[in-house]
Amino acid sequence: MSQGYAIELYFDPALENQVLKAWNVLARRQISTQLIEIESRPHITLFSSPFIDPTKLENIVKTLASNQEPLPLCLSSIGSLPKDNNVLFLAPTPSLSLLHFHSKLCEAMKKEGVEIWDDYRPGAWIPYCPVAEEVPKGRMAEAFTLLRDLKLPVTGHAMDIGLVEFSPVREHFSFVLGNTLEA
Repeated sequence: MSQGYAIELYFDPALENQVLKAWNVLARRQISTQLIEIESRPHITLFSSPFIDPTKLENIVKTLASNQEPLPLCLSSIGSLPKDNNVLFLAPTPSLSLLHFHSKLCEAMKKEGVEIWDDYRPGAWIPYCPVAEEVPKGRMAEAFTLLRDLKLPVTGHAMDIGLVEFSPVREHFSFVLGNTLEA
């Protein structure tokens, strides 16, 4: 199991349920139960690092969240990353608002001396919502076929942003986008 931290965007309940449907279909067919087992939540990872000081990020994320309205999302395609541990994902159409939000986060973290790994740098970052991890190679095609039956695209909004530690997933903090009220 990998260890580390991630800053993640979370969805509105309807969009989250669409993603959970995919997780459950793949779990029922015993293709992948990984995300359910580590107690993850449907998300798009904006940044991840094996070592980070969570307290350093809290104010950055809080400030960014308060200045950002909920982000419209459209999960429109299915994909897999070649070098990853056989991850399958739903990918959002990369809207300007999503890409801009991500680059603002990276800028703010850089100012605080946080190192941004190549995969998460603006221009290299691939936004995606994982639906299966460690899919057996021989079952990739079957998993893709099941995901194609999901009636994409599914649309909604990114509503919250949080920092988690994994694995298993444990949330350190999260903030509602556009919520300027002090918690």
